[in-house]
Amino acid sequence: MKNVLLAGGLFVIPALLLGQGRGAPAGGGAQFPGGTNPDGSLRPSAPVSRLFTQDAYTQYELLEPGSESFRITFLPEARPGETEIVNATRGGSEGSGVEVYDPRTGDPLKFTYEPIPNEPDGHQIRAQLPIKVPEGGIGRVLIHKTYKDPRTYMTNGKDIVWVRSLSGYRLGVVLPKGYAFMSSNVAAQLTTTADGRLKLAFANPSGQSNPVTIHARPTSTVFPPAKFEDMFFDDIKTVYDLDTPESGRIAVEQIYSDYRKGPRARLDSLSYLPLQDMNVIDLDTAKELKTVRERGATWATLDVPIDKDKQSAHLKVTGTLRGAGYTLLRDQLVFQRTVKGLRNTVVLPKGWEVSGVSQSATVGTDRSGRAFVSLINLNAENHYSVTIRASRATGGAGTER
Repeated sequence: MKNVLLAGGLFVIPALLLGQGRGAPAGGGAQFPGGTNPDGSLRPSAPVSRLFTQDAYTQYELLEPGSESFRITFLPEARPGETEIVNATRGGSEGSGVEVYDPRTGDPLKFTYEPIPNEPDGHQIRAQLPIKVPEGGIGRVLIHKTYKDPRTYMTNGKDIVWVRSLSGYRLGVVLPKGYAFMSSNVAAQLTTTADGRLKLAFANPSGQSNPVTIHARPTSTVFPPAKFEDMFFDDIKTVYDLDTPESGRIAVEQIYSDYRKGPRARLDSLSYLPLQDMNVIDLDTAKELKTVRERGATWATLDVPIDKDKQSAHLKVTGTLRGAGYTLLRDQLVFQRTVKGLRNTVVLPKGWEVSGVSQSATVGTDRSGRAFVSLINLNAENHYSVTIRASRATGGAGTER
C-alpha cells in the first residue's frame, strides 16, 4: 500500500511508533470522522493516540512578486517495507523544477513526475528510496519543487499576499528579498536568512488544518542575518517511557537528525540524559553504530561521513534512566525534570491517569491503554522544567488487571 504525502500534510507514521502500539485507536473511523456537518458544526475526531504529530518539515520560499510561484523544501518520512515515497501536488497548483535527494548521502534520487490516475488536474512525484525501508528504520527523502498557484500567492498593488491552509507540523515561510512583513496571523519565530530575507518559523501542534495569511510590502531596509536558529527545523523528539514509580526506571528513546560535517556524530543529549545501556541506531539502515567516549563526549561512527550540505544522519538513541526526578509521593506518581528540544512525550505506566501538568501539553491514550502527555516547546529556549502528576486508576478501562 502506497503512502501519499502532501506538502504540508504528512500521512506516514514511522514504524517505530506503529511497532509500539501507538497507531490509531479502535473505535475511530466512522464513529469519529472529524470535519464539519452540513450546518458548519464540528464533528468529533478520533481520540489522540499518536505520541508525536506529523514529522515532515516544509519550507515555502516566495519567489519574485508577480510570479505567483514559491519554492518548496519538503522532508517526508516512510515506514518499513516501503520502496518509494509518493508526494502529490495540491489541486490547482502547477508543479515544476522537481529535485529529489537522499539525505543520507546527499546524492540525487530517481523519481518521476506524472499525472495522478483518474484525477485530471492532479500530478505526483514518485521518488524511489535508495533501499527498501528496513524493519526498525525510517525512510526519508529531500524534495525541492516549485509551485505556481495564483490562489495562494498574489499581489495587492506593490504588496504581496500569501494565503494557504497548512496541515504540516514544522513549517517555514521565507519572503522575497526586499520585502518586510506587514502582518502574519500565526505566532511565529522571525529570523533573517544569510542573504537578508525575512523568514517565519513556526509549528502547528495539532497537525490539523491551519489557515495562514501573510501580507508583506516592499522595503529599502537592509536586514542583517539574524543569529536565531530555526528551532522548528530541528526534528528532535524524545520519549520518556515510565516504568512503575516504585522502580524509578525510565526508558528513553530520542530520534533526531545531525547535519554537522564529519565522520562521526557527537551525542550531545548524553550531557543531560545519563543513559544506562545506551544504544545508537542509524535509522536509514536500522543498523547499530559503534560509539566511543573521547574528550568528555560520546561519539557515534557514521557509515557514511557527512561532507555535503544536503546530507544528514538520522539517529535513534535509546537507554534507561533511574531516579532522575521520577518517584511515588503520597500515592501520587510524580515526574519532574528539565527537558530539552521541541518535542517531548511522557508515557505513563498502565493503570495511571494524568492529574496535573505544569506546562502546556496535549494528553492522549495509546492503543495499549496507557495515558501519555505530549509537550510542545514553542519558545526559543531549548530547555524548560516540567512536573507531571498522575493518580492510580481504581477501576475502568485504564486499570491494569
